[in-house]
Amino acid sequence: MFPDGSGPAADPAGSHFERRIRSFQPRRSRVTTGQAEALRRHWSDWGLDIDGQRIIDPAEMFDGLPAVLEIGFGMGEATALMAAADPGTGILAVDVHTPGQGNLFRLAEQNGLSNIRVANGDAIILLREMLKPASLDGIRVYFPDPWPKKRHHKRRLIQPEFLTLAAERLRPGAVLHCATDWEPYAEQMLDVLTAHPGFENTCQDGGYAPRPASRPLTRFEGQGLDKGHVVRDLLFSRV
Repeated sequence: MFPDGSGPAADPAGSHFERRIRSFQPRRSRVTTGQAEALRRHWSDWGLDIDGQRIIDPAEMFDGLPAVLEIGFGMGEATALMAAADPGTGILAVDVHTPGQGNLFRLAEQNGLSNIRVANGDAIILLREMLKPASLDGIRVYFPDPWPKKRHHKRRLIQPEFLTLAAERLRPGAVLHCATDWEPYAEQMLDVLTAHPGFENTCQDGGYAPRPASRPLTRFEGQGLDKGHVVRDLLFSRV
């Protein structure tokens, strides 16, 4: 769609890395004219293809601001709200959904936000190949795909191997914040996080956390709550 390099690449990492089970599934939907134009205007300055071929410095990317990684941002509404509420923190937002990438750029432009960067591709390759140890001040994983069928549980992002990688990239004391409305996945998240030596539950009772004001209530989440869904937040700090 962007053959001239003015937007995200279709497969930025190509065949450079091993085939592995992915926790995400690219969604095919139409990119609107406004989203495409926003991508063309801002990709060269605010966009990053996850090719795994270079090391990036989040502090340099955000002119010295602390930087958090958000994995999966949908259409970007919550990301834009968090960036506006906390201009002193940079958000490196990762997704593979091109319409959402364009929409987030559009929201950033409309609201005068300069503390958002969009990374296109696999967050695991970004963490493993492109970020130095202790280079992040937080990681956010909000409503990841729950992969509800048992045979697909291996595709879930929050697994011990991911947590080890995340712990290596987080500064001591930085928080990994997860949220899900799928109760069995919440239970798995709590179990693997509690068992991991790199993290400590910020809740003294060892359970779920109340939704912090810093995580906006999205329209999607509100619709789920109206249907009786229970949303669980988990906040674990890097030991």
